[in-house]
This record gives sequence, C-alpha cells and structure tokens, in this order.
Amino acid sequence: MNLWLLRHAQVDLPSGLCYGATDAPALAGATAGAAFELAQLLPARPGLVWMSGLQRTHQLTHALRRHRPDLPEPRQDLRLNEMHFGQWEQQPWDAIPRTAFDAWMADFAHHRFGGQESTQAVIDRVAAALDDTRQALAATTSTHAVWVTHAGVIRAAQFIRTHGCRTVRDATEWPREAPAPGGWTLLRW
Repeated sequence: MNLWLLRHAQVDLPSGLCYGATDAPALAGATAGAAFELAQLLPARPGLVWMSGLQRTHQLTHALRRHRPDLPEPRQDLRLNEMHFGQWEQQPWDAIPRTAFDAWMADFAHHRFGGQESTQAVIDRVAAALDDTRQALAATTSTHAVWVTHAGVIRAAQFIRTHGCRTVRDATEWPREAPAPGGWTLLRW
C-alpha cells in the first residue's frame, strides 16, 4: 500500500494558536495553491480518498478533485481528525502552562493534554483507520490511497509505520517532522 498523506492548507486563525479539533476553515488562496500542486503529484486513479471530518480537509479535498476528476468520491472518516486538545483548543501555545506540558511529557502515551484525548488514543484510531484503508484498497485495482488530514494524524501514521501498532513509550519516539500546511508525505507498506 502507498498511502499519500496530505495536510490541509494554512488555517484562517491567528498564528500561534492551538487549534487541533477546532473546525477552523483554511485560507482559500492557500487551499487553491496546495490543491493545484498536489494534483500534479498524485498518481493516476488512486483506489480511495478519505478525509477528516473538519472543514479544512474538505476544502482541500474538493479543490483537489476540481483538478483531478479521476479521484474517487471522498469518504469522511472522523478517525482522521486532528487530536482534540480540550481546554487548550484556541489558546495561544505560549499561554499554556509549562506544568501542562510537563504532565503530558511525563505520561506521553496516556495523559490527556487539555483533558480530552491522549496521544495513544490518536495512535489507536489511526491504526484502526489504516487497517480499514488496507481492506478497502484491496477491493480496488490500485495500490494507492489518499488521506486528507492533519499533522497529528500524519505523525501517528509515521509512528505506526516505524514502530508498529504498540504503545508509544515517550515523546522521543513521536515523529518530529510533519508536512507543512498544504504539504504531503508518502508512506509505503
């Protein structure tokens, strides 16, 4: 399986905000530019296109399909949503207390940063989506799948690709790199 992981374009929010599960739109111009570039990169006739439930991924998916009518009808999958940061949603990252970060780093797998979702919960839902993607792709003639998603989901997929479906031990195992808004990466299984 070749999994194309596309990240939504830059959001229409002030920079420096924690906005994980916030359903913020992406900037229209950035979305159009990303869709044009990504349309040139994707292989012909991928077997499936899945997107998160957040509007910024819908914007990119629909803009991409205008350039690439050969893409299959997209399917929404909430497991591809960004991590939910609870009380820290829409708060400036630099205003979040250091003690909150320290508690997260002390139990990186299971601590619910912001009180809502843990890193391991994200890994587990992404692993389940990967399993379903493999099964759905097997019913097509393609070896290519496309997810239009978020940095945290992309990092979770990278973690699973490197370490398998297991509990993350600590933050040093978590992938540091993710595509910039409007960017992409390709993982092969």
